[in-house]
Amino acid sequence: MNPGLHVPVLVMLFLSAFMALWFRNLIHSVIALGVFSLLLALEFYILRAPDVAIAEAAIGAGLSTTIFIVTLRACAPRAKKSQESTGFHKGETL
Repeated sequence: MNPGLHVPVLVMLFLSAFMALWFRNLIHSVIALGVFSLLLALEFYILRAPDVAIAEAAIGAGLSTTIFIVTLRACAPRAKKSQESTGFHKGETL
C-alpha cells in the first residue's frame, strides 16, 4: 500500500462529500455524490478489493446516480404544474 496514492484520493473524497452538502442545486449534489462513489471505488481498488470496487462503481456511482437524476427530473415539472394549478404566481397574495 502506497500512502502516496491514498492521501490524494482521500482528500478528493472529503472534497466531493463536502461539495455534495454545499451545493443548493440538487442535480449538482447528485453529481458530487456520483464522483464521491467513483473515488470510493478507486480507493477500494487501491486497497486490493477489486470485487468491492466493481460493485461500488456499478451500483453506487452508476445505478444510484441515474435513479437520483431520473427522479429529480420527474419531480421538477410537478412543482411547476402545482404552482400553475393554484392560480397564484410568485409575488401574488390573496
